[in-house]
Amino acid sequence: MKIGYARVSTDEQNLDLQIDELKAAGCENIFIDKGISGSVIEREGLSDAIDTIGEGDTLVVWKLDRLGRSLGFLCTLIEDLGSKGAGFHSLTDGIDTSTSGGTLIFHVMGAMAQFERDLICERTRAGMKAARKRGKHIGRPQALSTGQILHMNELIAQGKTHREVAALLGVSPNTVGRQVKRLQNTQ
Repeated sequence: MKIGYARVSTDEQNLDLQIDELKAAGCENIFIDKGISGSVIEREGLSDAIDTIGEGDTLVVWKLDRLGRSLGFLCTLIEDLGSKGAGFHSLTDGIDTSTSGGTLIFHVMGAMAQFERDLICERTRAGMKAARKRGKHIGRPQALSTGQILHMNELIAQGKTHREVAALLGVSPNTVGRQVKRLQNTQ
C-alpha cells in the first residue's frame, strides 16, 4: 500500500498540488502537516503516517524537502522504513528506495547535502577565526561594559551579593556570576 505524506510550512500555503500528485501516484491514505517547518522532527501527520506503514508499504512524498530538512533525520527515517520492510518514494526527485538505483541516488544526494553542510561549517569557522584575529568579538554582545565590570568588582569587594549587584547593574545574577568566574580564571 502507498501511504502519502504532504506538508506545508505556513497555514497560508496550499496542499492541493501535493495531494493531487500523491493521489495520482496511487496513495490510499494521505497524512498532512500544515503550518509546520521541515526542521521540526515531531510532527503529528508524519508520526501517524509512519505508524500506519507496514511491511511492503511505501511512504510517498511529492518532494524530499516535504519530509524533512535534516540529513540525519532523513537517513534515520529511511533506515527505519527499511527495517520495517517498507520503502520510500519521492515523486519529483526520482528517488525510490524499492530499487537499488533509488537507494543509491538517495545516499548520493544525502552525502552531497552532508558535504555541502560540512563546507559551510568549515567556511564559518574560518571566518570566525579570522575575525577573532582582527580582535572582533564573536557571539552575543557583552552584557556588561568595562566600566560596569569595574563597578561590579568594587560592589562585590564591599560585600554585596551577586543578586544585589545584578539589580544595581540591570542584569541577571547569572550574568554577574559568569563575569566573576571569567575574572577569576584570568587571574
